Amino acid sequence: MSKRVKIWLLIATLLLLLGSVVFTSAMCFLKWDFSKLATSKYQTNSYAITEDYKDIFIDTNTANIIIVPSDDTVCYVECHEQKELSHSVEVTDGVLSIKLIDSRKWYEYIEISSISPKITVYLPKDEYNSLSIDTRTSDIKISNGLKFESVDICLSTGDICMSDIICGSINLKASTGSTYLSSVECASLSSTGSTGDISMTSLIATESIYIERDTGDVEFDGCDASKILISTNTGDIEGSLLTEKVFVATSDTGKVRVPSSKSGGICEITTDTGDIEITID
Repeated sequence: MSKRVKIWLLIATLLLLLGSVVFTSAMCFLKWDFSKLATSKYQTNSYAITEDYKDIFIDTNTANIIIVPSDDTVCYVECHEQKELSHSVEVTDGVLSIKLIDSRKWYEYIEISSISPKITVYLPKDEYNSLSIDTRTSDIKISNGLKFESVDICLSTGDICMSDIICGSINLKASTGSTYLSSVECASLSSTGSTGDISMTSLIATESIYIERDTGDVEFDGCDASKILISTNTGDIEGSLLTEKVFVATSDTGKVRVPSSKSGGICEITTDTGDIEITID
């Protein structure tokens, strides 16, 4: 190794040590609170909705979304958001619309933040026509006795959690992320995704359940539908149904264990790599 290379390596090592000392000193001064390094300023905006509406549309980017019943007959929307990434909240033609407003300058796209924006919608316990959510990176939670004729959710990355709700059709599209469904009554469920598990407990569909995954496990406990179609490339499929089905189950490299019943609706399950194990309660 030449003398010049040794000198440069020594300088690099000294700069690395100096940077570590500066960083450690700064964080000690901030009491190791990384939120104080954030370059984004957050605010909380609240809206009381008094107009009539039956449809709900949410279009955002990275905000987590929570939809729960309100304590009274008034709808409230609370947005914890960046000042430059706020949301408009308004009712137009019977649709409650919550939309992202991106007012950032070009130099504000690079930012440091340990806080996740959040949209919380408090709905009166009523029956709604449709709930549509279009987002990129978000976690979505819908719970506690709400009723919709249809629910459509499309996101790239994030988890979906739905519990104790009644719906007509449910259509979920998530590229990456897990899906959790519990105590859900619906006419039909369609859930597609590239990577991520789906777990269902006490989900009853009067018509059909359709699930498609590239990578991820499919688990269900005490679920049922007139027609069930499940397809995965990689991952195990296991669970319990409430009534007998006519099973068509295949796996290229895994074990297949399904009941030998010959009555009921069709239950077709296919996977390339993974085990299939189904029981009837």
